Formats: sequence, structure tokens, C-alpha cells
Amino acid sequence: MAHIIVVGNEKGGSGKSTTSMHLATALVRMGYRVGALDLDLRQRSLGRYTENRRAFAQREGFELPTPNYTDLPEIDASQLREGENIFDHRLSAAVATLEEGSDFILIDCPGSHTRLSQVAHSLADTLVTPLNDSFVDFDLLAKVDSDGQNILGPSVYSEMVWHARQLRAQAGLDPIDWIVVRNRLGAQQMLNKQKMGNALDKLARRIGFRHVPGFSERVIFRELFPRGLTLLDLRDIGVTRMNISNVAARQELRELMKALNLPGVTVDF
Repeated sequence: MAHIIVVGNEKGGSGKSTTSMHLATALVRMGYRVGALDLDLRQRSLGRYTENRRAFAQREGFELPTPNYTDLPEIDASQLREGENIFDHRLSAAVATLEEGSDFILIDCPGSHTRLSQVAHSLADTLVTPLNDSFVDFDLLAKVDSDGQNILGPSVYSEMVWHARQLRAQAGLDPIDWIVVRNRLGAQQMLNKQKMGNALDKLARRIGFRHVPGFSERVIFRELFPRGLTLLDLRDIGVTRMNISNVAARQELRELMKALNLPGVTVDF
């Protein structure tokens, strides 16, 4: 069976689609067959990212390794069994379509709580939660006191992950490997960064996740999206000399891929 990677966070602007595209493309470049789904049916950031990539490659004559992206199929409501949710049916049909020809299926969830996102989390073998390195975003995981030192209790997203874990346990499935990815880390060891790290350490021990560094704030990510490109594509399109920022971003991606510790994956870029 394909290993399912879910990229989820109920808050927008955390870098979910950028993270999703880079993870999926990195795996394809390493020789794995990767299916991809976007559950944000309105905004479709990952879907548009993939469309931009295909259009750019065709226009410029490049061969770019690309995940096998598909939209959720439309379902005739008359086909549903009594009590069956149409969104559950659409998601299971899409996963079944991709599974036979995929080593990994990556699912990008919307930045809000939806039925699709809730179900997708229960399918996750690996859950990746990109998080901006601030207590505004940390509040999605847990409530903290005014000093950011003491955790008062889990918040809405953590409770949803807990529920997904319960469903997997009841179904006899392996536990979710949950990784919180700290995006937009500051370059300096500022007090807020240290407090965030301490708070994540405490919360990780309480509710069971790993936290790892992700991507720093870089202009390059905003420039790549319109062409559907990732950091690993720059040499393919003729960029032979990368600046220091681009080299550092590529290293961040390499370290993130290693930290995910996906089954059977040896990072070789």
C-alpha cells in the first residue's frame, strides 16, 4: 500500500502548499511514484502549483519530474449508500485511484476545519504540520499563559489529530508519525524563537510529535510558484550559479526530507 503523507494545519499562510510541492517533487526526483491531492476545493493552491508546472514545462520544452496530481472525482449522490458522506466517498475514490500506481500519496489539506481534512488526517501514516514560528500559530496547537512558558491545554488542531489517532487505533492501523515543521525561523536566536522552542519541546512530550526546522522566509519561494518550480528544478532550467540564499534553502529542504524519515527513503540530492 502507498504510504500516505498528509500536510495539514487549520491556519492559512503557514506554507502548506510550498511544503507539499517540494516534498512531492523531491520524492519523484529520487525515483518514487508520487500521487498528490489538494483538499482545498476552493483555492486549490497545490493544484494550481502543479498546473503551473506542467504549463511552464510544456511552453519551455523542459522535462520536469512531477507528481501525479488528480482532483477529487465528482460523485453522483444517487450512488451513495444510506448515511454515507459524499466527501468521504470522493476522497476514498481518489486515494484508491492513485494507490495502485504510487509509492507515496501526498494530501494537501485546507487552512480550515473541513470534513475532508478531518478524514484525511485519519488516513495519514505521516502527518506534516507546517507552523510559522510565532505564538499566533502555536495557539492552534495549544493554549499557553501570557509569558508563553506554561502550556494550559491542547487546542483545536491538536484535538483533531488526537481524534484521528483514535480512529486509526480502532482500525488496527499503525500510529501517525506527526512532525511539526517550524517555517519562517528567524536568522538570529531571538527570545521569541527560544520561547517557541521550549514550548514545542514541552508540548511534544505531552501529545506526541516531533518538531524540526523547515523553510526560512525567502523571496525565492514566491518567485517559483507562477512557474510551478521548486528549488530542485533550478539547474534543470539553466540556473548554473545559485546565490547563497538559494543554496541555503536547498539545504533546508534536504534536512527536512531527512528529518521526516520516510520508510525506505534515502535522501540523495
